[in-house]
Amino acid sequence: MGRRNIYLVGMMGAGKTTVGRALAQKMQMRFADTDKVLVERTGVPIATIFEIEGEDGFRRRESAVLAELAHETQFVIATGGGAVLAAGNRESMRSGGTVVYLRARVEHLWERTRHDANRPLLQTPDPRATLARLLEERDPLYREIADYIIETDACSPRIVAQRLVEALTAL
Repeated sequence: MGRRNIYLVGMMGAGKTTVGRALAQKMQMRFADTDKVLVERTGVPIATIFEIEGEDGFRRRESAVLAELAHETQFVIATGGGAVLAAGNRESMRSGGTVVYLRARVEHLWERTRHDANRPLLQTPDPRATLARLLEERDPLYREIADYIIETDACSPRIVAQRLVEALTAL
């Protein structure tokens, strides 16, 4: 693995932050969550960024954070679910480290996100259908850049992190 970063991609609710923290600890790496970095820098929740700047403004900020982190080393980086939408982000992740797609079925994603009011993209009349549509649109992009795909549906974050440690240290 050397000093490269590990990027966790996948839908909201797939477990990127929780698995990322556990993985970073197990691998003795630093951890960063791009959404948390944005909240710390702006001083407002993601929903507020969406409200004021729209999704385009949020995506620009997200890309800037990813570009910064790509110049770092030894990070496990939990990306936002839509980070893969920008070709530059996909290239940055692909060239800057190992990309892991944490994949979950829509039923599990819905169960994990349905009570979370801090998900601006799910503030729709039918949030479950929105989640399903987003998964359908993004899944090919996640697969395109993934070095590893790991199913998170039936596993605890600790087990997912342990499986990743085993896979990544075998490189």
